[in-house]
This record gives sequence, C-alpha cells and structure tokens, in this order.
Amino acid sequence: MSIEPAPKWRRLEPDQRKEQIYACAARLFGARPYSDVSTSDIAHEAGVARGLINHYFGTKRELYLEILRRALTVPRLALEGIPEGPLELRVEVAIDLLLDMVCGQEKMWLAAIAPEGIGRDPEVDRILVEGDRASADRVLAMVGLSRESNHGEELNAAVRAFAGMVKAAGREWLVLGSLSRAQVHTLLSRSLVTLVREVFPTIQDPHPG
Repeated sequence: MSIEPAPKWRRLEPDQRKEQIYACAARLFGARPYSDVSTSDIAHEAGVARGLINHYFGTKRELYLEILRRALTVPRLALEGIPEGPLELRVEVAIDLLLDMVCGQEKMWLAAIAPEGIGRDPEVDRILVEGDRASADRVLAMVGLSRESNHGEELNAAVRAFAGMVKAAGREWLVLGSLSRAQVHTLLSRSLVTLVREVFPTIQDPHPG
C-alpha cells in the first residue's frame, strides 16, 4: 500500500497568509531602502501572487506604513505579561519585554525610528506620534495611570520623552555596540522607576503643600 507524500506547502487561512506577507515585507524593508523593495520582491519572498498583497494591504506605501505602525507601538497584549508586585519588578519585566520586542524585529525597528525611507511624509510623522502616544499609554496603564488621570496628557508627554531615551539607547546597543543589552536594561528600568516615583508626582502636584 503506497502512501502519498505530504505536500510541500499547505493552504493558510487568510489571517495567517496576511501575517506571512507582513513578516516577509518587514524583513525586506528592514534590510533594504524603501525604494529598493518592490511589491514583486515581497510577493516572491512570501510565495504569493502580487495581487494578494494589494488585496490585503493596498499599495506598497500602505503596507510600509502598517509595518512602521506595528514596529513603533508597544502592543496592548504586552501588559498581560506584567506581574503584580513592586514597581521595580513590574518595570524590570516591562523593559525586558520591550527589549525582546526590539530584538525580534531589530532591522525594521531601527529603520522605523529613523524612517528616511520614503522621505518627509505627513503620514509617517503622524504614525510616529501616534505610536509614541499609544506606547506611553501602555506605560501609564502599567503603573495604574492613564491620560484621564490628573495631568494625564502631561504624564503621557513625559513618557514620550523617555521614549526618546529608549530609541537612543537602542541605537547604542544594536548599531554602535557601545552598550550591552544588560546595560541598556539597567539604564531604562532605573530611569523609568525614577520617572514614575520622582517626576510624575511633581507633574501631578506642582505646588505640594
């Protein structure tokens, strides 16, 4: 009795296929300048027809903007990995999760924080701002605050300023090699604890007593 060989490919569900295309495009955009990547390149990398990319994402620009958006925004689900406990513990775990996220998409993250790829583009600028604001909201939620809190918009702005340190430290680690991951983790976690413990109270109550 003969056994048919297993097929070399399997049919993916639409959401799985969409994520496969996204992952392949992110790798290509992370490795090459925006202008050097075509939808044909992405289709070949993903093993799909070019029309499927247009079906799921629209144009190359729209796909690139979606990749930027994801690369720059800390996902809401990340909060589920933060344990209960002292602030220091929660911050240490949060920074570890953040650095894991950066490692998992290193090239695209580095491209996203310096998105010269499609030149000065209002939509890219908007995504940068929205990504920072949404990620700051995740940090505020982690410490039990939100933009609805007392001086919440200013707290969000303070975390966005901290995000500038995150990006600079990431480049020192991943591009220049001047800091190790452990050193970046210490720098960011201690800075964030100081921000929450010492800076937030002065923002929320600038004239105590």
